[in-house]
Amino acid sequence: MKNSELKTLSIEELQQRLLSEREIYQKQKFAHAISPIENPMKIKETRRTIARILTLLNSKETVESK
Repeated sequence: MKNSELKTLSIEELQQRLLSEREIYQKQKFAHAISPIENPMKIKETRRTIARILTLLNSKETVESK
């Protein structure tokens, strides 16, 4: 998911997206541990998406608390 798409989401939507991305990440890691997946770069992309969501959540929560 692109950064511009993530910026338009609300805090609740970001939290839901974070949960689903973390679940996807866990499934990818598990699948890769059992047998190498076709494209291991997807694991890296998912980790980066999780980091982007966490960064946006943190910044939006900080703005709301002020």
